[in-house]
Amino acid sequence: MFTGKNWTWFAITGVGASMSIYHLYVAFFGSPDAQTFRSTHLAFALVLGFLMAPGWLGKKGGAPGVGDIVLIVASLFACGYQFFAKDYIDNRMIYVDDLVTGDWIFGIMMVVLLLEATRRLMGLVLPITALVFIFYAVVIHGTNFGPLLEQLYLTTDGILGIPVSVSATYVVLFILFGAFVERTGTGKLFMDFAMALTGHTAGGPAKVACITSAMFGTVSGSAVANVMTTGTFSIPLMKKIGYRPAFAGAVEAVASTGGQIMPPIMGAAAFVMAEFLGVAYIEIAKFALIPAILYFGAVFMAVHFEARRTGMVGLPKDELPSLSETLRNYGHLFIPLFVIVAVLVAGFSAPFSALCGIGSVFPTIMLRKSSRQYLNFQNILEALVDGAKNAVGVALACGCAGIVIGVISLTGLGIEFTSFVLVVSQNSLIVALFFTMLAGIVLGMGMPTTPAYIMQVALLVPAVVKLGVSVEAAHMFVFYFAILSAITPPVALAVFAANGLSGAGLWESGLAAVKLGLTGYIIPFMFVFGPSLLMICDWPTIAMTTVTASCGVVLLAAGLHGFLITHANLWQRFAMVAAAFCLIKPGIYTDLAGAGLAALVIAAQIVERNRAEALKTAV
Repeated sequence: MFTGKNWTWFAITGVGASMSIYHLYVAFFGSPDAQTFRSTHLAFALVLGFLMAPGWLGKKGGAPGVGDIVLIVASLFACGYQFFAKDYIDNRMIYVDDLVTGDWIFGIMMVVLLLEATRRLMGLVLPITALVFIFYAVVIHGTNFGPLLEQLYLTTDGILGIPVSVSATYVVLFILFGAFVERTGTGKLFMDFAMALTGHTAGGPAKVACITSAMFGTVSGSAVANVMTTGTFSIPLMKKIGYRPAFAGAVEAVASTGGQIMPPIMGAAAFVMAEFLGVAYIEIAKFALIPAILYFGAVFMAVHFEARRTGMVGLPKDELPSLSETLRNYGHLFIPLFVIVAVLVAGFSAPFSALCGIGSVFPTIMLRKSSRQYLNFQNILEALVDGAKNAVGVALACGCAGIVIGVISLTGLGIEFTSFVLVVSQNSLIVALFFTMLAGIVLGMGMPTTPAYIMQVALLVPAVVKLGVSVEAAHMFVFYFAILSAITPPVALAVFAANGLSGAGLWESGLAAVKLGLTGYIIPFMFVFGPSLLMICDWPTIAMTTVTASCGVVLLAAGLHGFLITHANLWQRFAMVAAAFCLIKPGIYTDLAGAGLAALVIAAQIVERNRAEALKTAV
């Protein structure tokens, strides 16, 4: 019987698959003009968004009603006007020619539909933020609504600006790549590989969470999606061996959040950064590599020290998969990731590398019998639909961010805000950075990373750059804090998702996540004052800074969790944290001071361990 739910499934499947196929076609054969391509991308996102979250409450899984059908048709008209009136839009003089009736009707429709679709899928924070900026432009700044609507709807400096361009050109393809990879058994490869590698060590399941989350995160680029994918397996295992529920959830949340900073793919905001900086995406991946290694290294060592301090052991080896067998049966599934990296390193564009990665999935799964089962029509169709569905939220968020960018550009708010930051900080870089960090975390609370990053670029980055920070370091600084908001209470979306699996409370788990991810809050300050961590320097300096910073993050994890070689007492913990900050800060004198403190603690710990072993032997 043809029910409402059946109709919805067919509609979502048809629109989702069409959206993915369209973007694959454009990537292969080339895109039409910017206005047409971006409006088509947004039309797919709006239609799919209203199908996925029908009704005023936007409940997923329900059947669309008459109101939803009206909104879908209105979306097609609002986006279609950009196509059918293309000659008129191209030939009119911006801010000189008066708006015609169609401009008013379809422009207002576009703004309202975008805000409503975003509200249904992403919550209230982003639409309210966009409305606040519109209110500022019209009421406080005194901008006429006509020029504002013109900026937002009829130019590529508003809704159809850089954020939507990046979503349409880069993000969809990489999300689609992730969807294909997840449908080919790569998830099993990631999990078994991590289990075989670290499952038997102290706190093994927590280390598995670190490794799998880094692997999944670099493909999915979403902290919450990452938690729900790997956390369903890792969190129960962590609880099984003795980790507190709050700590287990925190490990998964922090590791999953780090997936957005882990090359080669990272999150959607990284592609926006490449566009803003005007550099190849591989350059962004290069900037992010060492900080990402430090971030995951710190989390990995933190769970190790916590396990050693509490006396936890790993899982029995007979319960773990064999590393050689895992690589023999599924190791070939790493090939698509290697293809993307190779194409990027060869100097080709990010969209082309994503296309090559997608194209390599099919011959790869044909290489071994263990993966051939995944090559069937249902898996391909579901990958196409899943890719489109996962891209909808990013597209809508980018559209809303375009409203904010359009207002800032039209009103000159960015210049005013830069002056405000400089006055408040009194031209002190450290104060300006602290202010920027707080603003980044607040902006990112409950908001996707991409729009949070875009707003900071418009409002905060110019002030930091004026105080002498390199443009690359300034962008990476705000990028990090837009991401870390996912683990920062009270609105910590990744922690919320993990708590649903661990059963822990928000504050207990949230504070554990901040403690585990503390290195992530420090790293941005590190590369602002020491750009060598972004590989913007000579290689000897990069190597030295990386080594000292790595030692620093290990000591920080040890100091926070009270274990290095053996249990650490209070003075040793304080000394390790002090040594960590000395080593983290670039400079020969601070490095020597940190090394001296570390040597003192290590010597004391060796003496204590030997004494304890001697007592055991005597007994």
